[in-house]
Amino acid sequence: MPLVSLDELIAGVRSGCVVSFPTDTVPALAALPEKADLIFALKQRSQDKPLILMGAKASDLWDFVAGNDRALWQEVAKLYWPGALTLVLPASSRVPQQMNPSDPSTIGLRVPDCAIAQSILEQTGPLATTSANLSGQPPLRTMTEIAQQFPDVLTLQLQETIANIGVPSTVAKWTGQGWEILRQGSVKLEF
Repeated sequence: MPLVSLDELIAGVRSGCVVSFPTDTVPALAALPEKADLIFALKQRSQDKPLILMGAKASDLWDFVAGNDRALWQEVAKLYWPGALTLVLPASSRVPQQMNPSDPSTIGLRVPDCAIAQSILEQTGPLATTSANLSGQPPLRTMTEIAQQFPDVLTLQLQETIANIGVPSTVAKWTGQGWEILRQGSVKLEF
């Protein structure tokens, strides 16, 4: 499929298609959470590498977590969101198993610091996301590259170039006692 307008992209994702749009780190592949299996298939991604649930704002994401440390997680989110930090937290029953097939007990959450991504997510609700690339390959940088590599993905047509940092998000997992850094990105956590 070709590069599409914002309205076409939003309609497409709502109807169950995989889409691609820029974020504050690397461009994303995204789908409705219950359609996450489409992303795993497209990327040839291992089932033990979960997807991230991305939302327009933190309040859109809290229903997807369970546990007694919510106040602590919300404090961390206030410090770093929107931004390049993914928090891996205990998943609530609202999270479709397709998001994290090998360990449905956790979910990675993120709010991107990118106006285009936030605008899309405001209209679609939280989406299952990951970097736009084949698994094991470097993230693709431009919407044109994504449209070429993934011709079946609805890719956002942009008039201007988005300056992506190109560094994936920092991923921090709550262990019950504290944070474990699973992937160091541009955000340095300080506690």
